[in-house]
Amino acid sequence: VASYYDSRGNIRDFSKMRTSILRVLIGVGMIPSLPKLVKSGPPAVLSVLLDGRVVGVIPSSEIEKVVAHLRRLKVSAASVIPDDLEVGYVPLSLGGAYPGLYLFTSPPKFVRPVRNISLPSEESQNIELIGPFEQVFMEIRCPDGGDGGRRNAFPATHEEIHPTGMLSVVANLTPYSDHNQSPRNMYQCQMAKQTMGFSVQALKFRADQKLYHLQTPQTPIVRTNTYTKYGIDEYPTGTNAIVAVLAYTGYDMEDAMILNKSSVDRGMCHGQIYQTETIDLSDDGNKVDRGQKLFRRNKDAKSLHSVIDSDGLPYVGQMIHPGEPYCSIYDKTTNSWRTNSRKGSESVFVDYVAVDMKNSKNLPQKANIRFRHTRNPIIGDKFSSRHGQKGVCSQLWPDIDMPFSGVTGMRPDLIINPHAFPSRMTIAMLLESVAAKGGSLHGKFMDATPFANSVKKTNGDTGTDESKSLVDELGEMLRTCGFNYHGVEVLYSGVYGTELTCEIFIGPVYYQRLRHMVSDKFQVRSTGTMDQITRQPIKGRKRGGGIRFGEMERDSLLAHGAAYLLHDRLHTCSDYHVADVCSLCGSVLTATFIHPQKRAIREIGGLPPARAPKKVTCHACQTSKGMETVAMPYVFRYLAAELAAMNIKITLQLGDGATA
Repeated sequence: VASYYDSRGNIRDFSKMRTSILRVLIGVGMIPSLPKLVKSGPPAVLSVLLDGRVVGVIPSSEIEKVVAHLRRLKVSAASVIPDDLEVGYVPLSLGGAYPGLYLFTSPPKFVRPVRNISLPSEESQNIELIGPFEQVFMEIRCPDGGDGGRRNAFPATHEEIHPTGMLSVVANLTPYSDHNQSPRNMYQCQMAKQTMGFSVQALKFRADQKLYHLQTPQTPIVRTNTYTKYGIDEYPTGTNAIVAVLAYTGYDMEDAMILNKSSVDRGMCHGQIYQTETIDLSDDGNKVDRGQKLFRRNKDAKSLHSVIDSDGLPYVGQMIHPGEPYCSIYDKTTNSWRTNSRKGSESVFVDYVAVDMKNSKNLPQKANIRFRHTRNPIIGDKFSSRHGQKGVCSQLWPDIDMPFSGVTGMRPDLIINPHAFPSRMTIAMLLESVAAKGGSLHGKFMDATPFANSVKKTNGDTGTDESKSLVDELGEMLRTCGFNYHGVEVLYSGVYGTELTCEIFIGPVYYQRLRHMVSDKFQVRSTGTMDQITRQPIKGRKRGGGIRFGEMERDSLLAHGAAYLLHDRLHTCSDYHVADVCSLCGSVLTATFIHPQKRAIREIGGLPPARAPKKVTCHACQTSKGMETVAMPYVFRYLAAELAAMNIKITLQLGDGATA
């Protein structure tokens, strides 16, 4: 971003700067608008605006020379013109933007560096800062040696410093991204923000609402220049896993992946979720009661002493199970005690307890308690490589059953299906595997900056063998260490001990654990809370609700002909209700109970007295004849009641099972 300070650190004098720019413009042929405004416009002359104010006009035939002169002065070290001046030249066009020369000196604007190739080659200063307005109307080529499909009438005046300049910071972290299909790179840009990485250094002093943390991250063997430039090693996001591309056991179909259980047991991709809960006693009740509540443990409640400290807050390192109290509060006004209990279905550890002592006169009224959820990889957790190849863990396979290499004896940490590659064309993942294998054997990090070959060609660094490709370079590294040129190895079945029928592609790939975990998403219910009005199961995972069985799901069961299952889901397991219906008037709502008079009944042989039969009568017909019990969804009865409130009556015609 452009700065308020110059290169020497002094605050810029903008009025002096604008005066210098005006002098330069008048010197190259601009007709000033003062003292007399020139009454002419395009196409003969084009207006010149400095920070939104018209300062003069320049003839159309001279304006391109003026723009080139201004750009030359921008990169000149001895010039009075600021190096971040935005020279927005809008040329004459049909139906385009209004033509003119728009100059901007204001600091709060984005700028980026490009190479000015229109300057003479002897001038060393050719890096120019350009802004977003002028970029649209400039001819900037990519430094790959080509012309970008331009015509000779519009030659390029500027050049990108490196082809990766068009990529974002996150996109620049993907190794060999120029060998991937474009959508896969975009998927990775999205998933890089969802990684369970090492996001903060001062974790001990943080009180984030929710923080995902990878316990033992690693630095990638294959990396780009951007990775080193921005120091991502301080905040790593994944693990170097030995990945075998193999259809093994059938548990790796449809992007599922098999993880080595022993690798997970040794700490691969272990992580935690830190969740901070803030308890503010001053928020409870009105202002009068403020300061009347304290964190304190009840001395009489001996059962709380094992989980709550004497200050009313939990012990650091204490494991709290669901439903257990972790905080005790004493109310002076009512002389009562209250405890906060742990919600949810997961046991947590107390990682950190802090009290807010801003008001040091009184005892603390606010406390931050940070809970730590242990989250080791389990079946259903999501993982991804840096190439948009995402998948879930389908099986934690024992180490003894994993395939092993006949030469090194190495077993893979992770197995993915070969069908993940042909349609997605993520060739960079294969290159990363070969490069990481060679880099780990030679003990060095591999540079995987995209478009490296294009830059080599333009610099003339092709060497003697011009046909040597990236695959050849990586293959030679493996061959010198005695490995296969293409990164494949002979593997043996961990179950049978026999050699697998073909050579398997195996090597290290940097894998990321994503924050989408099955422990946060699973939703299951047999019985639970019901809605008070409809008597149907409630919704919501937090409240222990069910998943809605909607119209489209109903249509699926109808199409399958599973009528009994449909009846079970929508009626028996939902709002099953037995209603008393009058077969004479067909009303659902007019049934009333007649309570029989209590009579003294003798106990016969010590047996309890017989229950009096329930007598139901129809309030409308004033008779108990014709009363029948009918099973129906309770929501139907609720519908009848709602319609009755609008003076609409629902009548039922009853019949036996054969004639109904």
